Amino acid sequence: MPSSRTSRAPLQRVTRRPPVPRPPRENPLRRLHTRARKAWDRPLTAYYLILGGSLLITVLGLVMVYSASQITALQKSLPGSFFFRKQFLSASIGTLLLLVASRMPVKLHRALAYPILAGCVFLMALVQVPGIGQSVNGNQNWIAVGGSFQIQPSEFGKLALVLWAADLLARKEDKRLLTQWKHMLVPLVPVAFLLLGLIMLGGDMGTAIILTAILFGLLWLAGAPTRLFAGVLSVAGLLGLVLITTSENRMGRLACIGATEPRTGADCWQAVHGIYALASGGIFGSGLGASVEKWGQLPEAHTDFIFAVTGEELGLAGTLSVLALFAALGYAGIRVAGRTEDPFVRYAAGGVTTWITAQAVINIGAVLGLLPIAGVPLPLFSYGGSALLPTMFAIGLLIAFARDEPAARAALAMRQPRFGRKRGGGPSGPGRWNTMRRRVSARSSGER
Repeated sequence: MPSSRTSRAPLQRVTRRPPVPRPPRENPLRRLHTRARKAWDRPLTAYYLILGGSLLITVLGLVMVYSASQITALQKSLPGSFFFRKQFLSASIGTLLLLVASRMPVKLHRALAYPILAGCVFLMALVQVPGIGQSVNGNQNWIAVGGSFQIQPSEFGKLALVLWAADLLARKEDKRLLTQWKHMLVPLVPVAFLLLGLIMLGGDMGTAIILTAILFGLLWLAGAPTRLFAGVLSVAGLLGLVLITTSENRMGRLACIGATEPRTGADCWQAVHGIYALASGGIFGSGLGASVEKWGQLPEAHTDFIFAVTGEELGLAGTLSVLALFAALGYAGIRVAGRTEDPFVRYAAGGVTTWITAQAVINIGAVLGLLPIAGVPLPLFSYGGSALLPTMFAIGLLIAFARDEPAARAALAMRQPRFGRKRGGGPSGPGRWNTMRRRVSARSSGER
């Protein structure tokens, strides 16, 4: 029987192409690390970290000062917002100083180094004159300005030491004199010891420790040899040991390290209640304004121990946020000091970074019970205009140095203003042509 025929066309075989191999999927963590690394390497990263980090710390500090100082103000028959208003005024003046410092050229900063140092030495000596100097908590380091306002000249001494030492070391590096140990130490160490002596006359060992940290940071940046560095460190350590052992108050503070309850023979009330405040905060805290320790249990709740109130009200999340902001600020300062070719900028940026980082570590370490209570405020965060004003001026220095990097200058020059453009400057107008010219010149110089 013949085979049946169909009207369908015969099927044609389709040649299959070999499958294209898919690229392997990139690890999400590695991709995130790559993006973060690219973001860190951008020219304006240090600029944004310094500006944003310092402003966030200052704003959060204003909030916590208002929360932590209300009870203290009411106990002194003052309005609840008394300390907040003073801190807000100091922050406003400090913001102006920050803007001025960030716009000043490097030459003007160097020119101001010697007048600022001379003024600080004069004021620090004036503190010891009876009738002029004021004593606060046993330390005579204050001068009454008028009304309830006081200034602490030793806080401005930190800024004076950084600017003057940076200018001195930069001039000696230009003349290639830092290879000799006598030029590295003289007159840097004698002037630093003069400031330390004036501070210790008032009994403020916490500020003296910060100045010593700045001195060692500058010596390390100057490339001091190990023997010289160890020698100066040994002398400073010996003097510190003598000053601690000869003071019953300082020995009591040293005995309170790691204390979890008041000890017999040592007044650890402040240290213990700082730990209580941190322990009762939990992960997210008891809520803003809901601290219990600030109701008279924790001394200096809005100044030296404001970090403890932050931990009680904002919890672990709040304290880690503050630590992250200080870590970002320190990283940005190190980056500015490491990428510049100007020796003055390197020393000044390194000195400011050492100052802020060391002071933050000493304050937070004391609150955590890991270090003795030194009586130093948390930079940009604690109450105190005398500490806030020079610190914000120093932040303005870092911002000016971050803007002055070659890559940062090129990145800022490539930007077009979003507002205030001239009419007629469309896509093909002169504005776009000037931007293209800047890009060509920037690429031709090898900067990205």
